[in-house]
Amino acid sequence: QMADPFLYNTGERSHYGCLGHEVQIDYLKAYVCRPSFSTDKAVIVVHDVFGWQFPDIRYIVDLIAGHGYITICPDFFKGTKPWTSTDHWADFPDWLKNHDPMKVDKEADVVLKYLKEQCGAKKIGIVGFSWGGMAVHHLMLKNPQLAAGVSLYGIVRDSEERYRLLNPTFFIFGEKDHTISLDQIFLLEDKLKQYCKVPYKIKVYPGQVHGFAQLKPEDMKPDDKPYIEEARRDMIDWIKMFV
Repeated sequence: QMADPFLYNTGERSHYGCLGHEVQIDYLKAYVCRPSFSTDKAVIVVHDVFGWQFPDIRYIVDLIAGHGYITICPDFFKGTKPWTSTDHWADFPDWLKNHDPMKVDKEADVVLKYLKEQCGAKKIGIVGFSWGGMAVHHLMLKNPQLAAGVSLYGIVRDSEERYRLLNPTFFIFGEKDHTISLDQIFLLEDKLKQYCKVPYKIKVYPGQVHGFAQLKPEDMKPDDKPYIEEARRDMIDWIKMFV
């Protein structure tokens, strides 16, 4: 019996009033938030297993938009049901077969086209959490249009072709993540040293569990708050450096 790989305690969530709006892009729905001034910089946010409507992820979209980016979270599950905290863990492997974080290329292209043609975006970065962190890792190996990526606690799958990143990528992990061992993180670091030709960074946040970085302020525990805020600052700083 494995521990549930992507899940963190979603507990009682406070209500969140979003700042953005929903749009239809080709066959995808998406949540978009724009900054108060016009810009040609954009960030794609890749949601976790709880999907594009989950309040925590919309909070992150709004947060990034507040730093001056057109920010968009498309429904990478294409209208199919996201995982919910009441689903049974035994069904997770089957669910995952139909929701593969490595099969996001087509959706990424649709969103990139929209950002360039409809929003006038010239530089585009990407940020993803958990399931989305794996998707970001994959896309940073495949899509040169993405100027920078931040992968937050995406499970690291080892294979030789996982390390030749095309553009600067930052990997954020929690020290107490029961789904990603420190060994996996050290392996990632070793392999990137060998193969990666672009700037990259790996950072582990003390005492933090899977899913720590997308909590809304009122849902944070006081001990975790400084690390959550630091991770978010680091994420934004990385994007600002390259996008």
